[in-house]
Amino acid sequence: MNQTTAPNYKWIVLSNTTLGVLIATINSSILLIALPDILRGLNIDPLAPGNSSYLLWLMMGYLVVTAVLVVSFGRLGDMYGRVRMYNAGFAIFTVFSVLLAATWMTGTPGVLWLIVMRVFQGVGGALLMGNSNAIITDAFPADQRGLALGLNMVAAIAGSFLGLVIGGVLAPIDWRLVFLVSVPVSLFGTVWAYLKLHDNGVRHHGRIDWWGNLTFGVGLISILVAITYGIQPYAGHIMGWTNPWVLGALIGGAVVLAVFAVIEMRVPHPMFHLDLFRIRAFSAGNLASLLSGLGRGGLMFVLIIWLQGIWLPRHGYSFASTPLWAGIFMLPMTLGFLLAGPASGFLSDRFGARPFATGGMLIAAASFVWLLLLPVNFGYWPFAAALLVNGIGMGMFASPNRAGIMNSLPPNRRGVGGGMSTTFQNSAMVLSIGIFFSLMVTGLAGSLPQAMASGLTAHGVTQAQAQQVAGLPPVSVLFASLLGYNPIGSLLGPAAIHHLPAGDAAYLTGRSFFPSLISQPFHDGLVVAFGFAIAACLVAAAASWLRGKKYVHPEDPTDTAEEQVQVEAVLR
Repeated sequence: MNQTTAPNYKWIVLSNTTLGVLIATINSSILLIALPDILRGLNIDPLAPGNSSYLLWLMMGYLVVTAVLVVSFGRLGDMYGRVRMYNAGFAIFTVFSVLLAATWMTGTPGVLWLIVMRVFQGVGGALLMGNSNAIITDAFPADQRGLALGLNMVAAIAGSFLGLVIGGVLAPIDWRLVFLVSVPVSLFGTVWAYLKLHDNGVRHHGRIDWWGNLTFGVGLISILVAITYGIQPYAGHIMGWTNPWVLGALIGGAVVLAVFAVIEMRVPHPMFHLDLFRIRAFSAGNLASLLSGLGRGGLMFVLIIWLQGIWLPRHGYSFASTPLWAGIFMLPMTLGFLLAGPASGFLSDRFGARPFATGGMLIAAASFVWLLLLPVNFGYWPFAAALLVNGIGMGMFASPNRAGIMNSLPPNRRGVGGGMSTTFQNSAMVLSIGIFFSLMVTGLAGSLPQAMASGLTAHGVTQAQAQQVAGLPPVSVLFASLLGYNPIGSLLGPAAIHHLPAGDAAYLTGRSFFPSLISQPFHDGLVVAFGFAIAACLVAAAASWLRGKKYVHPEDPTDTAEEQVQVEAVLR
């Protein structure tokens, strides 16, 4: 019996690809919680002028690279073998995980080294994510793909939250462990994949679309980089959306992507098969994936700020311990994924993706309403229940949606189609940072300066000093909250603190003043941000419903003749 047709081969495929996607997505979020310890280890002051861009690129560099490259790597997998590309991804990921853990520099050289190594680690992650779904789809029959892709998808999404916990546990011990923890896992996965996985998919030989790759990369990178700098202050404005460079990058990126679309419609071997969007299940599923990713990614950042910067310090947790506990207190969301994802994936094999994906997004929207109604200083168990419901809703959506997308693809387009789908998913993470940071800053800008000024003057700070601190961009406050520490001491300066009464100085620089001060302004931002998330989930639910009834692409042997005629009509 051929090894690729052996009964247990498909489970080997699922196990290895799930491990690969899990380690790739863990590394997409592991730095979020670990950033305070990493920056301290590198002797970097995050509030110093210009250093906020380092913080953003540490978070987003990996995501930008994976968003840009997954389609090209999926296309290469279609041409030269998906397993070959996947194996290369595991090896590259391992090498750069070692180089990240071996960082010896501090200060600006150290943080630049981490950013560059994270970019190359993202290349490995893109190879893993761009080909794993296609490998699973090749290995499993159509009536089992929902479960298989569901388990893989649950691992991917759960990995983004497990990264928060792992980063919170390891970073206080030694920040290098945040990178070193990936090495044994990825090394094992590399060897295992090389020995056990074999290409059994349909290859589509053709030439590499160099112009398409170039214009797609330049256009998408331009837009994502513009978003990165758009949330930073510019020329007296609270954000940089009026910065000519940011506007030029956004408009220029959009123009280049339009040129890319024209190229893809004219070249004989395009990297981005726009005709796949004529398949309703594919286009509707990807739109829903993008919108749900915006809501999920934004929620993750808001929760870190909410817990690490406000709730935990107000409940007696030291700033040093908040990263760990923020990750732990978010575990109900991961539990919800783990409960709903495999079950909905299994059921979608029988009933189709539409009822589960649509229902999941409606449940997620309801959970955002629940979170919006909670006070900033909430009781934990209602908060945990809301997170559990959100996880269940997102899990119900994610598995059937991915299975519906992959089942709709022709066998020789699964690599590029899976890469296109992952591009929407990864781009949503980067876009969510820009959108939710902007919405939060907009909400904070209305009430934060007055609250900051009155709070400082009430504890002995002079009117001039208080106004100076209150005039700082709200994004600096968000960064401080994201990193989980009180910036008042560094903002006022040692001299100003020294002239205050001892009790006031201790209170201002302690763990209570700053979280209490920003609670109400934060809630104002929360209303705006969660309102957007609710709207995104409702539109995603509508897109999921419009995907149509269950069907599998006609080149699969399980299709009926009637289904083949219907889908061929869609493709024409």
